Amino acid sequence: MGVIVVVGAQFGDEAKGKITDYLAAQARYVVRTGGGPNAGHSIHLAEGAVVLHQVPCGILRAGVTSVCGPGMVLDPKALEEEIRTLQERGLFRGELIISERAHAILPTHLVEDAWEEELRSATNPTAVLGTTRRGIGPAYADRYGRWGIRFGELIRPAKLAERLELLYASKPYLKNLPDRSQVLADLSEVATRLAPYVRPTEPILWSAVERNESILLEGAQSALLDVDFGTYPYVTSHHPTSAGALVGSGLPPSEVTAVIGITKAYATRVGAGPFPTEVAGDMGAYLQREGGERGATTGRLRQVGWLDLVLLRYVARLNGFSSLALTKVDVLGGLDEVPVAVQYVTPSGETLTNYPPADAEELARVTPVYEKMPGWPKFNERLVERIRSEGAAALPSTLKQFIDYVGRETRVPIEWVSYGPRREQTVWLGRSGGRTAAAGISAWAG
Repeated sequence: MGVIVVVGAQFGDEAKGKITDYLAAQARYVVRTGGGPNAGHSIHLAEGAVVLHQVPCGILRAGVTSVCGPGMVLDPKALEEEIRTLQERGLFRGELIISERAHAILPTHLVEDAWEEELRSATNPTAVLGTTRRGIGPAYADRYGRWGIRFGELIRPAKLAERLELLYASKPYLKNLPDRSQVLADLSEVATRLAPYVRPTEPILWSAVERNESILLEGAQSALLDVDFGTYPYVTSHHPTSAGALVGSGLPPSEVTAVIGITKAYATRVGAGPFPTEVAGDMGAYLQREGGERGATTGRLRQVGWLDLVLLRYVARLNGFSSLALTKVDVLGGLDEVPVAVQYVTPSGETLTNYPPADAEELARVTPVYEKMPGWPKFNERLVERIRSEGAAALPSTLKQFIDYVGRETRVPIEWVSYGPRREQTVWLGRSGGRTAAAGISAWAG
């Protein structure tokens, strides 16, 4: 297995959690490389659904070590509560390690997050980002401003007091910060309980590489929300790309075996920002309902749209995908036809096929050009049972056409197809997942 990177290929919510959990069955380590409690991964187990916010999904499997990597920002209190909930449900099955280099989200960051959104709204309502207000952006800002507090300092009381004093001094513009002494007392208390999990993680992963153990790097959010390469400023505060996964784990690029992109058969977005293929009206409501399109962390209703190959081609090149996992094909089951955006036309008449405008306002003004693919049947119990017994060969022929079409258009083979939320509702297409510059590789040939 080597080192495998999992990257969201759209605007997030592509069912990365499900695919990562599926792949974790063969992993020794699962490392989350960025983000914090603003991202939720929903995993559907026999014991019921579980939503993971900060703990990597490897925790659900015995014998797997989950690592909160150095690229993360973690809310200590929320993290402790998540650990406790998993333990009470009997789902804390693996081992958990927290990088000493990961940064802490503090009560000051939550206050600052709300203040920033209110400032944007008061200044220009169209500039509101729609953040989760969980302190992610301010925590990353303090990280790069060198004001932040890392978990290695969080568990050292004297150092924590010193760093907290400096942090407070850097924020004279915030008038409603919580009492510093109380914050120090609360953080010291929770840090004592989290201390056994805090360790240097890079040497552990380097040793695992030397032993040829399998490592899965788990992404949060998606490449189109990358702070540099996404729809700026409507992005997250870190780098949820394959390159960002390396920075957020401490592993070198030479050790990466594969980069897997996760894409829905359609598209969704939550929060503000351009969404060229958005579908409104009855069809939009249908996709939201059939897909259960609400955020795992926030519960916010997601915007829905058709698959966008312009953005998918762009993200595939940006991340160097070796293969794709196509999820939620069951949601489109029963439609007569499935539109796919194959290019954009700009207001000036320019045609774009694999590189979107960098400016969010320009992206919002493009007109998608669609290719309409034949639909496939609903995933009734009979079809699901056939797939369970026969594998990929039992997928409907028109769905196979859709799969091959996406593979050809992106020049990335589709290796997995997910047709439901449960662990067993994923089928492997039998490919090795190697990259190819050819027009596409059919899973059904030979």
